[in-house]
Amino acid sequence: MLSKNVAAYEIARQLIKAAGSVGSNYRASKRAKSNADFIYKIEIVLEEADESHYWLTIIRDAELLNVPLLHELIQEANELTAIFAATDKTAKANRK
Repeated sequence: MLSKNVAAYEIARQLIKAAGSVGSNYRASKRAKSNADFIYKIEIVLEEADESHYWLTIIRDAELLNVPLLHELIQEANELTAIFAATDKTAKANRK
């Protein structure tokens, strides 16, 4: 459990918003109306995945939570960011 203070609450709130946005925007990207729409939506997914990674590293660096699962979540967020960056790059290359 995260520390119970204002900073930890705000960080948790930001992480929940960013992580939730990854899933909802990825789902929306699968229903894109065009390649341009897909790229737009996948760029949002990429931003939110990167933000999720950021908040997880803040939690780690501020020592707000120290559990083995945190390292795995940071690694997974990093991997997802890389996947969405590659997806964005490929979609942009394919539009030409």
